[in-house]
Amino acid sequence: MSENKFVITPETKIDQLLNFYPELEATLIDITPAFKKLKNPVLRKTIAKVTSLRQAAKIGNVSLAEMINRLRRQVGQPISEDLAENLDSSSMKQPNWFDISKVNKTIDARPMLEAGEEPVKFVFKELNKLGTGEILELITPFVPAPLITMAQQKGYQVWTKSVSENEFSNYFLK
Repeated sequence: MSENKFVITPETKIDQLLNFYPELEATLIDITPAFKKLKNPVLRKTIAKVTSLRQAAKIGNVSLAEMINRLRRQVGQPISEDLAENLDSSSMKQPNWFDISKVNKTIDARPMLEAGEEPVKFVFKELNKLGTGEILELITPFVPAPLITMAQQKGYQVWTKSVSENEFSNYFLK
């Protein structure tokens, strides 16, 4: 591997990855069928530009470490055996700040999503109403990774708990 090669990391955007390594599209689709949507040119030009591999792993409900290592192996980049522990374990543990009694609002985004609505603006409107120390619960059918990243960039603490294969409780602390 040369020194100036593009290195695959959890923060690599899917668009960047596929521009540099177009042969990895088949590998991504093989990792999870949800990535078949990458063949749609509109999604490829929009969602793929803002979605990182970390977010894609959450959306596809696959191990981030396994995904990164498989992609790296495919293009001859070094893999890390301890990557799994560092990448996957932190999202599972309940954080110290979480207290169910501090949840002051719950939003079930599933009906909005089923109706084709995008709940992001509504969620941020509700997040802005939170007082310090208050928690908003967002129920979704998948991990809303891009929304979580935006909330974290705005200073919110976020924890996602898997309730079932198709239900996730996402907690946002102001």
